[in-house]
Amino acid sequence: MSLNHIVLAETDDVAIALADLPAGTSVVGVTLLEHIPRAHKIALRAIAQGELVLRYGQIIGQATADVPAGAHVHVQNLGMATHSPAEAGSSIVADVERNKDLRTFMGYRRADGRVGTRNYLGVLTSVNCSGSVARFIAEEAEKTDWFKALRNVDGIVPISHGSGCGMSGSDEGYQTLFRTLRGYARHPNFGGILLVGLGCEVMQIPGLVGKGRMRPDNNFRHLTIQENGGTRVTVERGVEALREMAEIADACIREPAPVSELVIGMQCGGSDGYSGITANPALGVASDILVSYGGTTILSETSEIYGAEHLLTRRAVSPAVAEKLLDRIRWWEDYAARNGGEMNNNPSPGNKKGGLTTILEKSLGAVAKGGSAPLEEVYLYGEAIDKKGFVFMDSPGYDPCSVTGQVASGANLIVFTTGRGSVSGYKPVPCIKVATNSEMYERLKEDMDVNTGDILQGVSLAQKGQEIFDAFVRVASGEATKSEALGFGGVEFVPWQTGAVM
Repeated sequence: MSLNHIVLAETDDVAIALADLPAGTSVVGVTLLEHIPRAHKIALRAIAQGELVLRYGQIIGQATADVPAGAHVHVQNLGMATHSPAEAGSSIVADVERNKDLRTFMGYRRADGRVGTRNYLGVLTSVNCSGSVARFIAEEAEKTDWFKALRNVDGIVPISHGSGCGMSGSDEGYQTLFRTLRGYARHPNFGGILLVGLGCEVMQIPGLVGKGRMRPDNNFRHLTIQENGGTRVTVERGVEALREMAEIADACIREPAPVSELVIGMQCGGSDGYSGITANPALGVASDILVSYGGTTILSETSEIYGAEHLLTRRAVSPAVAEKLLDRIRWWEDYAARNGGEMNNNPSPGNKKGGLTTILEKSLGAVAKGGSAPLEEVYLYGEAIDKKGFVFMDSPGYDPCSVTGQVASGANLIVFTTGRGSVSGYKPVPCIKVATNSEMYERLKEDMDVNTGDILQGVSLAQKGQEIFDAFVRVASGEATKSEALGFGGVEFVPWQTGAVM
């Protein structure tokens, strides 16, 4: 690495500009033929039209025109290369060196043995039609004296969404929403849940509740607006139900718990050319540290590992686990095709402005969040995580939707890397925002929790990974993130809708 560029592998055909570089600048013996924006790619050799282009020592695309050495490599001369998902094959799995030190955080232990990092009351909706009433209930409850007297409850979270009716009652879309709602109802960051429905929707409350207890602690109530007699009565009864549940939730206090009880959902959004150099590999180090303590990290965004899935399948603990991931890749190819899309619709305009060109390039950087630990299991969207270690949950790349699935699966902490900037939060789960570059970190300092831009000035990935891991422990123990301090988390519940809206 020099003061103005970085090359990641000896076989790379491109370097990454660490600053805006004017034409005439010398980079690795190559003179720039044109201005290269910060975080964008520089051709290190002459590349003929049709040739594959390497970054990270991997294919990021195919030249769509002749590219002379010293030219800007981007959308004008680099396109998607032909890609076929890898075969599952044999797995090459490295053993995880277990950390024998006892590292703890202060959390809320629940009746099912899981540990929460926050202690909210939730007002969950079965259908969009009950969303306003859920919000009315939460707003009225927060005005009461009993709510103001609570000492250990972090707040009341109304959770509304845009689905629950106008859908099939038995297809994949229904099952996905069903898993998501049940996952939230049982989440360890909730000390109690009130479920509110309209009454005539497809996603019926009796079907959600089932024959058994919704929550092991039984701190659960449900109401339907039609049966209760309308808005006013439902709000009154909802507030009373919350008062009863609040007494139970407020009796919960933080206590020491091993960091093996942490379940970290890892996300990246608004990525740039530095994401795969700084924030994502640093988060990968933190992921490996947590796995060494027996904890769990979740990688998702299936459409944003496309082209890099081979880096995960070769780490799968068995060919069956690898095949599960490839099944989801094939499902996504079909899903995109039947909906008139293509896998290379990503990167977004903001990603491209930040220096990324193809989904292959973006995916290679995104996979770095997963560190080097073995891939233990692959889960459907919102499916309960039942194994420790590094795992994968299928989801879209759309951040609020992907995080919603990770929370439903059991994530009690979210870590979000970004190069362009992000302003969002995900109640009931705290979100740590990690900036890929110092310029954006300074510009959005009120929204960013960790800066990894100093890696470009010589801070090691190991140091930064440890810093991120230490942030896991502090935030899990109650330290507020920037998004929590700003009040985010009320509108980011976005379940994945895959079925037809009828």
